[in-house]
Amino acid sequence: MTVTSITTDPDTLTVTVIADFPVPVQRLWDAYADPRTLERFWGPPGWPATFDRHDLRPGGGAFYHMTSPTGERSYGLWQFTSVDAPRSFELIDTFADESGATVEELPGSRMLFSFEETADGSRLTTTSFLSSVEDLERLVAMGMLEGTRLAMSQLDLVLADLRDYALGKGTRLDLLDETHVRIVRAFEAPIELIWRAHNEPELMKRWLLGPDGWTMTVCEIDPAPGGAYRYRWEPEPGTDGEGFGFEGETLHIEAPRRSVTTERMSDTDFPATTNDLNLVEVDGLTLLTLYIEYADLAQRDAVLGTGMVDGMEASYARMEDAVITAG
Repeated sequence: MTVTSITTDPDTLTVTVIADFPVPVQRLWDAYADPRTLERFWGPPGWPATFDRHDLRPGGGAFYHMTSPTGERSYGLWQFTSVDAPRSFELIDTFADESGATVEELPGSRMLFSFEETADGSRLTTTSFLSSVEDLERLVAMGMLEGTRLAMSQLDLVLADLRDYALGKGTRLDLLDETHVRIVRAFEAPIELIWRAHNEPELMKRWLLGPDGWTMTVCEIDPAPGGAYRYRWEPEPGTDGEGFGFEGETLHIEAPRRSVTTERMSDTDFPATTNDLNLVEVDGLTLLTLYIEYADLAQRDAVLGTGMVDGMEASYARMEDAVITAG
C-alpha cells in the first residue's frame, strides 16, 4: 500500500494524504502530467476516470468524468492556479455537470500537490483545503477518504515497469478491503486479442476450461448492457466431478478496455459478485486488471479459499498457448 497516512483536521479545514513510491520524483510527476496515465489511477476501483481535457499550466484546466460499473457518470473540473514542475501544482477542484459547468451545490476545495525526493524514491503530499467544517464533513460522508485510499492503491501498478512487475509473474491477487480484491495478469499480446479472448465464444472455449479433464459445453454471451451470459463446464469421460456453471448480466461495456458484469453460480442462492474487467496496452504488453466486489468478507474468503486464483492462472496460461501463441 502506497498511502502512508490520511489525516483530517477540522481546525485547519484540511485533508492531507501522504503517499510514498519507489520511483524518482520526475516519474511520479509525469503520472499526473499525462492524462492517459492519470486515467489509470485517478478514479477508485469501479469508477475509472476519463480526462476529456487536461492542460497543466497556470490558468489551464482539466475536465474529467468517472464511470460507475453501471455506466453512470460523475464529472469533475480542475482549474490550475500554479504549476512548479516537478515540485508542485495547485488547483481548484469542483464537481461539474456534463457540460463542464461547476455544480455550486456540492462542496469544492483548493488542492495542493507537493512532490519531494526521499531516500527510497519520492513522496506525494496532497492537501485539500475546505471552506467550512460542514463541507469537510460532507465530503468525508460522501466517501472521499476511502475513495482516495483505493485510488492511490492503483498508482504503484501504474508506476511500475510492467515487464519487471507483472510479465511472467503469473496471476497476482491484492486484497483492497473486506469486500474488494484486485486480480492482475500481464500478456505479451495486443489489447484487441485479449478482449476478443474474453468475449468471443469460439476463443473462450479454447482456454476457459477449468481443471484438466473438463470441457466448456455452454458459452452464451450477450455483451450489450442488460444482456445475459451463461457458461457451463462438464467433466470429460473418466474425470470425476459434476458439471457446474456461472451466469450473470452485463452492466457496462467499453470495448476493448472495460467490461462490467455480475456473476453468480447457476442453480444456487449465493449472492452475485460484480466483476470489473479492465485492459490497458503499454509498451507492447496488455495488462489485465479485474476488480471483484463481494457481498461481504465471508463470501470473499470462501471464494478465495477454493483456489480461485490458481485456477485463473491455469486458464490464463492456457490462453497464452491456445489463443495468443496460436494466433
